[in-house]
Amino acid sequence: MYDTIEDQLDELIRSEDPAVSHTADTLAASRRRICGETAMWRWGTWVFYPWSGRLVHVLPREEFQRVRTDRNRNKIDRAQQRALRARRVGVIGLSVGSSAAVTLAMEGVGGSFRLADFDTVGLSNLNRLRAGVADLGVSKAVLAARQMFEIDPYLDIEVFTDGLTEESIESFFGGTGTTLDLLVEECDTVWAKVVAREYARRRGIPVLMDTNDRGLLDVERFDLEPHRPLFHGRTGESTASDVATMDRGEQLSYLMTVVDEPRLSPAMRDAVGEIGRTLSSWPQLASGVMLGGALVADTARRILLGELIPSGRSYIDLDELIPAVGPQLDAELALVMEAVR
Repeated sequence: MYDTIEDQLDELIRSEDPAVSHTADTLAASRRRICGETAMWRWGTWVFYPWSGRLVHVLPREEFQRVRTDRNRNKIDRAQQRALRARRVGVIGLSVGSSAAVTLAMEGVGGSFRLADFDTVGLSNLNRLRAGVADLGVSKAVLAARQMFEIDPYLDIEVFTDGLTEESIESFFGGTGTTLDLLVEECDTVWAKVVAREYARRRGIPVLMDTNDRGLLDVERFDLEPHRPLFHGRTGESTASDVATMDRGEQLSYLMTVVDEPRLSPAMRDAVGEIGRTLSSWPQLASGVMLGGALVADTARRILLGELIPSGRSYIDLDELIPAVGPQLDAELALVMEAVR
């Protein structure tokens, strides 16, 4: 059992009037004023997390949100924070997408989420996925939802553990009054990539995609351009039905067209020909995944707050922004420099 409600109340009191210098006595008086006749242990919400067996005492919803996002101000003001909390965000693919989903939850960008991934956490995912060995075998979508609930127990999260399928796609995108406001697409399945965009375009939902190479971020503003071609027109008029019949080689070629193979990083270009031979899958680094989560969350927040961010492709390439000034130091010189230090 975890009960820090007194400390949380003190944070609430200080956040409401930061100019006041409180003493232990004034804080105690303010706590009594807020709780009224209710005993402190009864005030607020007790949240039980069945996967960890933890019972946690937190502030009521509105007070919790004010304190939890207090350090967002004035980068995000309180009116904007309330507006963001009313938004629905969908995330397809919770390997790379988990970084985006958790960052969105941390920043308070979205109050309702739909998470779709058919896969479970494997040992090889731990090079980039925020998880531990005790999480092996857990659904990636479930794991992301758990992490988000532990940040904010008041979130509304729906999990699709079969991924995006023909049977679940209508529920995932939602109907009248429950339609997604923004989609983050981070899956590897070609059919899901295409059909998700077809649905998003039909319903006027903006789509964001980070590719975990050279900081590439795609923005497709189907909310502003209802007839915009998918993937910025790179794949022509091909549909989800077309890609569903492609063999593995054709699907790989399709993906290379989407990401613009000549503009991949040298390491990724070299890796493409080795997949299925010397490499089991795409190389992905934790640093790239975390960067992608930041790019998606920042762009999502700005779009949901009404900024006119256009469709297009951007690169936040750290090799270009922070370039090396020469070749790598050889091992002997590196040892000498270390000794000098």
